[in-house]
Amino acid sequence: MTLVKLLEDAFEAHRAQPALRCMGSTLTYQQLNKHSEALAAYLQGLGLETGSRVAVMLPNLPQHPISIAAVLRAGFILVEVNPLLTPRELAHQIKDSGATAVIVLENFLDRLEQVLPQTDLRLVIQTAVGDAMGIRGRLITALVRHVKRQVPKVDLKGVRVARWPLAMRLGQTHPYTRPSCQPEDLAVLQYTGGTTGWTKGAMLTHANLVANIEQASVFLRPVLQPGVAGGQPLVMLCALPLFHIFALTVCFLMGTRLGLQNLLVPNPKDLPALIKLLGREPVHLFPGVNSLFLALMNHPGWKTLKMPHLRLCLGGGMAVTRAVAEAWQRDTGRPLLEGYGLSETSPVVAATPVACEHFMGHVGLPLEGTEIRILTEDGHGAASGEVGEIAVRGPQVMRGYWGRPRETRAAFTSDGFFKTGDLGCLLADGSLQIVDRKKDMIIVSGFNVYSAEVERQINLHPNVLESAVIGLPDPVTGERVVAYLVQREPLTSNELDRHCRERLAAYKCPKAFVMLESLPKSAVGKILKRDLRPSSSQPADADPAAPLPQIEAPFEDIKK
Repeated sequence: MTLVKLLEDAFEAHRAQPALRCMGSTLTYQQLNKHSEALAAYLQGLGLETGSRVAVMLPNLPQHPISIAAVLRAGFILVEVNPLLTPRELAHQIKDSGATAVIVLENFLDRLEQVLPQTDLRLVIQTAVGDAMGIRGRLITALVRHVKRQVPKVDLKGVRVARWPLAMRLGQTHPYTRPSCQPEDLAVLQYTGGTTGWTKGAMLTHANLVANIEQASVFLRPVLQPGVAGGQPLVMLCALPLFHIFALTVCFLMGTRLGLQNLLVPNPKDLPALIKLLGREPVHLFPGVNSLFLALMNHPGWKTLKMPHLRLCLGGGMAVTRAVAEAWQRDTGRPLLEGYGLSETSPVVAATPVACEHFMGHVGLPLEGTEIRILTEDGHGAASGEVGEIAVRGPQVMRGYWGRPRETRAAFTSDGFFKTGDLGCLLADGSLQIVDRKKDMIIVSGFNVYSAEVERQINLHPNVLESAVIGLPDPVTGERVVAYLVQREPLTSNELDRHCRERLAAYKCPKAFVMLESLPKSAVGKILKRDLRPSSSQPADADPAAPLPQIEAPFEDIKK
């Protein structure tokens, strides 16, 4: 099966049911089918070559899933782009992918304008916030444009510019032709997070993504039986950005396959609005990241929030901490389960069984058809319980990195296992335990220190909100452990030192504690340790307590 067939079959099977809900506006699967077919027909009428890459640069608005479906149904390759990338990052991804067209929210046109000369873009389809929301949407657009004045004035020279309403009208008059794509054809270029340098495009085929949709559907079947909840379709909260592989596969693609309603959240950083939404709309499935769960529970409005319809809460994208999981279950009555995956694996590799009644502290069992091997330093298989690099083989594993044959070869073993760069071990029952990122491991006087272990212990202190641990060069021990953290209540370094020494061996204890107002995070909420490390302009032995540059809050541009 291809994604084109999967989507079109789902549109027909669930045609009368609500597919998307955003800002009080609802689109049915029939409308999603109609809109995506019109946009696909418009894209086909542009004369783009087979295999052309089309970038989508949107927040979680109805236009985003419409665009995903349209690009795939037109027979082109989808390139998901975070609209909050810096111009440097944006230029790299557009140029590296070779995208010739982009669908972009008009609020972000100024970012696109800065990089156009460095790209191969020939067409820009610009959309306003309310373009797919009917009359209500026109009011929202007018508010954004004329009251909030959030739309920049730009001059996009050298490219053809089409507004969303015109593209849709033209598409409705142009015949749509279903593409003759095959399961092994490339469907999505999903750029990795770039935590170690330039982002790389993971080449995901139709077969990769369809396999992972089916794997995840089987795993979640106990709570996703094709039935209804109180006579209504199950509602999936889509607060994770759709340009992230977790939301793309689990929220939209799997949600569409199963006929779920996606409740789109354009700006999850607006916690008062999100809490108001959760109190107003029935939410049955809540996928998220640890930082989102933590932020919600620390907001004053959380104390009065009730979510009686909640069936499943699933954390991914980053490690779920025990403190957060236990507080979440105490407040909601539902366990916070955990999954593990990567952009390169479409993304889900393993997940905690949905029958678990409490937080397990590991990421569960491999999905069907997925093999996990733990590799020692010499590349051999590790014994049960032994820590090594996690390697994965299965139908969801990418074809390779776009335009990077050397890095692709280095990422795979000779027998086809993808080396994830994560450290972990397999427990006696076959469950996968994540220990740390390989690059985040700290070596102190020859001893391995796993930053995730230190963070878990620091986060147990009742006055610590969250923390990030890194290693910095040390002339005596090679590296020293340094902890950056956000406080709930005022703390001293002596208090934290005592707390750590009660729980950790001396060589694992941080040698410095740096208090910050917030930790730098990606758009999906993952802590960016690279932004905590000294820049190339700083000496290697720079004072870890020196002031850090101010980090711009993600989603600030669309906060209102």
